[in-house]
Amino acid sequence: MTTNFKPLTLCLCLQAIFLIISIPTTHSRTTFLAKDEKLSLIQNTCKKTPNYNICLQSLKANSASSVSDVTGLAQIMVKVMKAKANDGLNKIHQLQKLGNGARKALNSCGDKYRAILVADIPQAIEALEKGDPKFAEDGANDAANEATYCENEFNGKSPLTKQNNAMHDVSAVTAAMVRQLL
Repeated sequence: MTTNFKPLTLCLCLQAIFLIISIPTTHSRTTFLAKDEKLSLIQNTCKKTPNYNICLQSLKANSASSVSDVTGLAQIMVKVMKAKANDGLNKIHQLQKLGNGARKALNSCGDKYRAILVADIPQAIEALEKGDPKFAEDGANDAANEATYCENEFNGKSPLTKQNNAMHDVSAVTAAMVRQLL
């Protein structure tokens, strides 16, 4: 009678081994597909913006993008906007300390970058949190415009061109991304 249990025991052991081996493989395959799907979401979202490369580079630099939907991606871009605005304001402060001759233009640009930081970015953050993408788009567009206005203050001789272009481009990408939520 013990010989009848050996094939049954062997069969159950083999099934258990197969089950244990297949679980991690199935889980890994699902995780891999999810990562591909998220990368595809990022790429497809960025293709609908005015600057695919800036969009993709900005999102790939933030690990949270791999688990985000379009709203989450837009929130990441708003954080990038904030970083660019702070970079611009820091550059303005550096130039002001040097006593650059364009004092009036620098002061005006400082006001514009402060407006981005205290009005436009908080507006975009709050609007995305509340599910009101139109106001988020307005905040991003306003930030892009402020950077353009700052650049124009210098009549073609801006020491802030790099910062203004970065602020404008990231804001335009953010606005286009948010527009996808409308």
